[in-house]
Amino acid sequence: MRATRRLLQSCRITLFTRENCGLCTQAKSVLSNVWDQRPFVFKEVDIIRPESREWRNLYEFDVPVIHISKAQSPEEDPKLSSQATKLMHRFTVEEVMARMDSVEK
Repeated sequence: MRATRRLLQSCRITLFTRENCGLCTQAKSVLSNVWDQRPFVFKEVDIIRPESREWRNLYEFDVPVIHISKAQSPEEDPKLSSQATKLMHRFTVEEVMARMDSVEK
């Protein structure tokens, strides 16, 4: 029996980023390495875009930030960001995967 793609992608990772951010480029590389080992649903939010104003107010000086949630969870809400499972600035493949494990439990 084969696992379906949905089961393989049991987590969603949302990356809050901005253009010309070296740490954001590094974060994307880490997430790419995670995805190679453990696929997930990915969403990227450029906090500089006008529609991301609330996220910019939260994370303007903290990017990159990732939120990790179950794939079928509702979209992230800035008002609930304090409850999010997240990593900020610099993180490793191992740290991301450990947070994914905690979300999946």
